[in-house]
Amino acid sequence: MANQLKLPWQRWLISSTLLLTILFPLSISSNTWSALLVDSQKETHQFPNIYSIEIINEYPHDPKAFTEGLLYGGNNTLYESTGLYGESSVRRVTLQTGKVEALQKMDSSYFGEGLTSIDERLYQLTWEQKTGFIYDKDSLKRLGEFDHQMNDGWGLTTDGKILFGSDGSSTLYQFDPQTMEEIRRQTIRYKDHQVHNLNELEYVNGEVWANIIPEIYDVLNGIAWDRDGERIFVTGKNWPKLFEIKLLQLNNHSGSDILRQCVPIIDSSKAME
Repeated sequence: MANQLKLPWQRWLISSTLLLTILFPLSISSNTWSALLVDSQKETHQFPNIYSIEIINEYPHDPKAFTEGLLYGGNNTLYESTGLYGESSVRRVTLQTGKVEALQKMDSSYFGEGLTSIDERLYQLTWEQKTGFIYDKDSLKRLGEFDHQMNDGWGLTTDGKILFGSDGSSTLYQFDPQTMEEIRRQTIRYKDHQVHNLNELEYVNGEVWANIIPEIYDVLNGIAWDRDGERIFVTGKNWPKLFEIKLLQLNNHSGSDILRQCVPIIDSSKAME
């Protein structure tokens, strides 16, 4: 059922209307981060667009929250899935204060991962298991559970009709939220290189965004999109802050920018081939 995706320089096409964006967290020591946005609509560009990330606002965030999934719920409210065995939870948080308004702890045998919502239900993955949970969005009461076909549970998002999932590999999965049956899977590539470590996912204006997670502890691991306010929020594992950010296109770049940020994560031995 695997469907490999191998298109020209600037294209990682998920479907006829769906794009994949790769967000690279580098540093929060200055007021900008680096990001890579792949735009399949600009046929005349030889390389994908490169963006810097400007911080617009910053808000408090629970530094004890090992963030694995982030979701904007409207009315300046966020939903968050946290990880670690014995500490995992689903929580509802007030944006301006970072206060946890409601919390559902998970059994100590589960490690919380990606989180998304359809209608009035939250869907959450767990790490190292093929089990996921469904919650009532208002009360956070657990309504049921589901199985998925991914090798592991990492990221989860939706366009309102289909669930998109990641398992830390180069594969992007699609599921029917009613049956949790797999609809499709695709291998994401840059040129001839698979893009591994697809992690936290977010659906933004017809695009699937993903952060590519390096092998370090306190990394960016939460992306949330406020569709009505057109705001992007990010935070990370045990970060004391949550940031509202804006993408700013960088005009002066070349293919080496892509190789430097993307290929070493994928296959450093072939970076210059």
